[in-house]
Amino acid sequence: MNDVGQSLWTEAWRELRRSRLVRASLWTLAVFAGAALYGEIVYRWYSIRDETPSYQRVNLQERYVPPSFLRHPFTGPSLAGGFRQLAHHPLGTDNLGRDVLQRAIQGARIAFQVGVITSLIAIPIGLILGAVAGYFGGRLDEAVVWLYSTVACLPGLLFILALSMVVGKGLLGVYLGIGLTTWVGLCRLIRAEVLKHRERPYVLAARSLGYGPVRILFRHILPNVFHIVIITFSLRFPAAIGTEVFMSFLGIGVQGEPSWGIMIGNARLRLWQGVWWEMATVTAAILVVVLAFNLAGDALRDALDPRLKARDNT
Repeated sequence: MNDVGQSLWTEAWRELRRSRLVRASLWTLAVFAGAALYGEIVYRWYSIRDETPSYQRVNLQERYVPPSFLRHPFTGPSLAGGFRQLAHHPLGTDNLGRDVLQRAIQGARIAFQVGVITSLIAIPIGLILGAVAGYFGGRLDEAVVWLYSTVACLPGLLFILALSMVVGKGLLGVYLGIGLTTWVGLCRLIRAEVLKHRERPYVLAARSLGYGPVRILFRHILPNVFHIVIITFSLRFPAAIGTEVFMSFLGIGVQGEPSWGIMIGNARLRLWQGVWWEMATVTAAILVVVLAFNLAGDALRDALDPRLKARDNT
């Protein structure tokens, strides 16, 4: 990457650090990412030992236990016993006596898995197709434009549902469905940026030195447009989470694991009984994650978009 690209990233990071709202968003995402990592460790631990996870164990004697802050902390025989009860189910239990906090953490694990894996599918497709179409042009460009125009015309949700039905219930269909339908926007952006960069002086100088098109494209042009990939990732991640929640709510996504969508589906049947804490926990988790990603993504876009900087300086 050239000095201009490095200075762009340095200045962008300096601007992001100055914003308290962005710092709060990044810390929030770090907490949820840590919870997702912890949930993955717990899930793997019980899988290796071939035991029923603690968040899946049914305990009908503790059904509908409200969150700890709604109960008197000193109901036990001693002060220590009261605090132990507070820590036992801090966010209450569901209709089968399962701990809501533990299940919400596992839901964060699944949500972050979907966001990361679908990005690993969609971003390389959009990046490579957009780059080669913008740089080489001609028939290749026409073929890529026809391809992403066709994919853009497909009903995304129906395509994901159909693919999930073909692959089978579970996360594989969700991964493929979301990943294969969400690369179009990035492909368009990368193609447009590469079209502009391929005629710039540093690219013409590289050609005059005898560098091949592959080296020019991947060593010179892509590092200067890679900020688009980062911005796209930050904005599409919460969209992928929302799609997975909706799919799980319909019973097509993850099976046998406490996805946020499954928890919402179960909790809505208990609201009329006054059991609101499971729905409130999941709703708050989704709201906070999506809001934090959107705030961080908007700030990152503002910090890295040269057009916005030029407009602010005029």
